[in-house]
Amino acid sequence: MSINLAQLSGYLQERGALRRTPAGIPVLEFSLAHESIQMESEVERKVHCEMNCVAIGSQAQLLATIKPGDELKVSGFLAARSLKRRMPILHVNTIEFVEGNKNGI
Repeated sequence: MSINLAQLSGYLQERGALRRTPAGIPVLEFSLAHESIQMESEVERKVHCEMNCVAIGSQAQLLATIKPGDELKVSGFLAARSLKRRMPILHVNTIEFVEGNKNGI
């Protein structure tokens, strides 16, 4: 059995325009900026990264209402962007909006 499940939290870095497939399904591409401290070989490591993501259907419509800087937790699966561009993109299945800001105020 193959496993392909990704979870990531962070801040909306950029959001593209809401577009539709030829079948009329909403699609929205966005990038999520992540910062955390992770344990690696029993040593704390500061992690910074940006992940390109795509949401389809009702998730795309939901994300079209948020603004850069809003905090999210997303989960989904990784897939190649296209047949020619093999870099992964996170296909978002679930979205959780995080209240408050970075400092917990």
